[in-house]
Amino acid sequence: MNLASSRLLQRLTAPVSAITAYDYPGARIADESGIQLILVGDSLGMVVAGNPDTTSVTLEQMAYHTEMVVRGAPNAVVVSDLPIQTYRSPGETLESARVLMDAGAEAVKLEGGFGQLEKVAILSANDIPLMGHLGMLPQRVQQEGGYRKKGKTDEEADQLVKAAVALESAGAFSVVLESVVPEVAGRITDAIGIPTIGIGSGQDCSGQIRVLHDVIGSFPWFVPPFAKVYGNVAGEMQRALEAYAEELE
Repeated sequence: MNLASSRLLQRLTAPVSAITAYDYPGARIADESGIQLILVGDSLGMVVAGNPDTTSVTLEQMAYHTEMVVRGAPNAVVVSDLPIQTYRSPGETLESARVLMDAGAEAVKLEGGFGQLEKVAILSANDIPLMGHLGMLPQRVQQEGGYRKKGKTDEEADQLVKAAVALESAGAFSVVLESVVPEVAGRITDAIGIPTIGIGSGQDCSGQIRVLHDVIGSFPWFVPPFAKVYGNVAGEMQRALEAYAEELE
């Protein structure tokens, strides 16, 4: 693990609280609420842009939203997603990561396990902190034909554990576990010395991450089955707008 990664880890304490946010107001509220880590996720392609998945998001869009989030989050660790087709080779991975770091990110995230080790290593060698991502991989949803739980078979579970160990060895400072069978997520957490950040993977991870819009209830058209909604921002927005329109009439 490189020095920059070690410094980031010093700012994270278990249980790690993490939120995916995309703009200045969301990041500022999350930061002022004490959230430890903010991910600028390529899920903005769905939550912000209204697309069916994350595969249309570009590096330029990620850099733009990273700049917004960084302005609002002086305390939280800010991590930015490398979008699909921006880390096809180690060289391209390094070049893309530098774009996001120049936009203010303190670390980048990429999806995948064994096939990404050389890319993780080149980032680590260049002092760029890397967050891994195992389990359900949103960027591959089209190839896999939808979203499904990972780690249901013994073979798949063993591979996930080994992949997490390999990512740590290559230099990752943490790893997101998305839609992993909770028992398997617990095995992974026990097997590695870096934080596991779960989403739909049970409570045995080192921390949890959720999308801001799910937590506050501002995206009512789809809520993941594992997401707990704590507010009704969409309802309040509609109420306020209806009151405004009624007053004009």
